Amino acid sequence: MYLIVTRTFPPELGGMQSLIWGLSRELSKNFMIKVFADYIEGHTEFDNQASFSIERVGGIKLIRKYRKAQLINEFIKNNKIEGIIADHWKSLELIKSSRKKYCLIHSKEINHPNGSSLNKRVLNVLNNVEKVIANSQFTKNLAIQCGVNENNIVVINPGIDPAKELNKKTVNKVESLLKVKTPRLVTVSRFDKRKNHEKVVMALRNLKQIYPDIVYICIGYGEEEENIKNLVKELDLEGQVMFFKNITIDLKNALIAKSNVFVMPSIIHKKSVEGFGIAYVEAAQYGIPSIGGKDGGAADAIEHEKTGLICDGNNLDDIYSSINTTLENKKYLEFGKNAKEFVTKFEWNKIIEDYKKILN
Repeated sequence: MYLIVTRTFPPELGGMQSLIWGLSRELSKNFMIKVFADYIEGHTEFDNQASFSIERVGGIKLIRKYRKAQLINEFIKNNKIEGIIADHWKSLELIKSSRKKYCLIHSKEINHPNGSSLNKRVLNVLNNVEKVIANSQFTKNLAIQCGVNENNIVVINPGIDPAKELNKKTVNKVESLLKVKTPRLVTVSRFDKRKNHEKVVMALRNLKQIYPDIVYICIGYGEEEENIKNLVKELDLEGQVMFFKNITIDLKNALIAKSNVFVMPSIIHKKSVEGFGIAYVEAAQYGIPSIGGKDGGAADAIEHEKTGLICDGNNLDDIYSSINTTLENKKYLEFGKNAKEFVTKFEWNKIIEDYKKILN
């Protein structure tokens, strides 16, 4: 039996939640699995449909951490456990066991100054596990810089499920909503500094001169939302930018599928960095190419000049020319076709084989 210890799990939404759910589900086809997850409202119905055991731990954050570790330590004592897989180094910090441990790393949670107390805590966990599983080559390199033993790190990209079939009714709704708006750019992400919506909006002001009917579709919410909306107003781009939040998965997928280019030229903001960028992969499933930033793990998800472009997210000219190059002569059609083929390598049935290799 393998234990999966996680702070992020459905029915809560998010990239990490999807990753740990997919991993648990796929591993349960080959091994006995038990998940220890944090309590979330409405979990019962979700947990009942899982093919493996899920134990929820509630209470205030600080107490929950200790209570969860205590429950896991007790469980290990009383059961035959092959190993423990954790979503985060903090999930392993209080687990006292000689069983093999595996820890996923994503980038920003390990990005602390060398020698700082947080860096020491990270290394104390990661240099005492069987394998550290980095979500991209970028994250592996970052971990090495932070002092993690290079020989202990393996790169396994996040897995994805095959693309959901589009809802025809929703697609028609999107088509009538967008009508003559073309070309179409889209971003699906939180509004935070790292995602760099601001520079895409600034590039849009110049792109509007060449493509008067261009539209930029922003799906998400976050602390930078009002700032971005104010910038749109200031640059007189209210006719070119559309904001969506709290929408259905069907509507999100239809908006992506009916766009031409997915744009998220991420940057490093303070300690926050894009470790991989599952959103690029999800767009590629619908034949939509991406423009990503060079700072972070986008290069694992986008094949430069084949399935999209990698640009310098700190350079407005580079963002502008990358979007323009992709739109010129409908280059996005060729990139999109390549992206749809490329993305099949991230499907869970292939990714899980890499996990099985290290667990066996």
